[in-house]
Amino acid sequence: MPVSDYQMIKAWDEVLKLSKVERGQKVSILCGPHTHPQTLQTATIAAQAAGAVVTKIELQPINAEKAPSRDLMNYLGETPLTNNPVALAAMKNSDLVLDLMLLLFSPEQMEILESGTKILLAVEPPEVLVRAIPTEGDRKRVLDASKLLKAARKMHVTSPAGTDVTFRLGDFPTICEYGFCEEPGRWDHWPSGFLFTFANEGGSDGTIVIDRGDILLPQKNYVSDRITLKLREGFVRSIEGDIDAALLREFMEAYKDPEAYAIAHIGWGMQPRCYWHTLSLVDREATSGQDARAFEGNFLFSLGPNNEAGGPRTTPCHLDIPLRNCTVKLDDIVVVRDGKVIDEAFQ
Repeated sequence: MPVSDYQMIKAWDEVLKLSKVERGQKVSILCGPHTHPQTLQTATIAAQAAGAVVTKIELQPINAEKAPSRDLMNYLGETPLTNNPVALAAMKNSDLVLDLMLLLFSPEQMEILESGTKILLAVEPPEVLVRAIPTEGDRKRVLDASKLLKAARKMHVTSPAGTDVTFRLGDFPTICEYGFCEEPGRWDHWPSGFLFTFANEGGSDGTIVIDRGDILLPQKNYVSDRITLKLREGFVRSIEGDIDAALLREFMEAYKDPEAYAIAHIGWGMQPRCYWHTLSLVDREATSGQDARAFEGNFLFSLGPNNEAGGPRTTPCHLDIPLRNCTVKLDDIVVVRDGKVIDEAFQ
């Protein structure tokens, strides 16, 4: 259903309140030609109503000649902020940046965060944002789960489809996403509600089976036949299957970068207001796929860069792949069983 401006302003009011925006603070709104106009307009009104000093920074898109689609996450690393010290300085001098453009996995984003500026990414369509307004309860639930993930030294994931893979943990931080940024230097994504870490370098071994109905991002496709990935020492060594496997192989080969095959972040979704089925209902070019990343009980793994957590890999090829019906065990504790989050494990 369409969303009224009133609903969007109220949603932004709540998110800005949770992000501790106060009168007199500097809020920069980063946008581009693809930014949803209602999201931009209502964010501006809500930030002004909160008493913030608001600056809109509009940058032109790049990488069209490199990316094989219009998806915002189809070619990462270089952004319109690359070699743009004027815009970068403005954001480093802000208390909060509302990223309505998408800066993920860029060194400029890291530099902005290191300055103490908060960044909140919001590029989903208004109907998704309004449905999944974050809450303090989301934050508490994700943070409770993060205590187990931080302490774990092994993640073991299995599924009825044939997934049986082990990840060694401990070398990278645990990252929590719950939809708002209340602390200096924090990045988050509205909507969200999941947590993840990165497997140790060389520490991923086994088999991952992407089953029918599982999702590939940035393709934003439901897989129609099984894809089997064989992992050894941190990298995908083979991609087996029928047409979906062939499409995935060609997509990755097009980047001509061996780092594209590295295991990156691993974790699970905890957001009951995000849904597996959403991609079947929306224009694929209108969404970045946050429902797929955050829906409760998924096992989400990614391939490609790990510089987001301080690692060395900066490949522009990045896939997020949420799987259903998995069991996720941290050391000896089951946190997701058959696609259902076990809240009792976090108590």
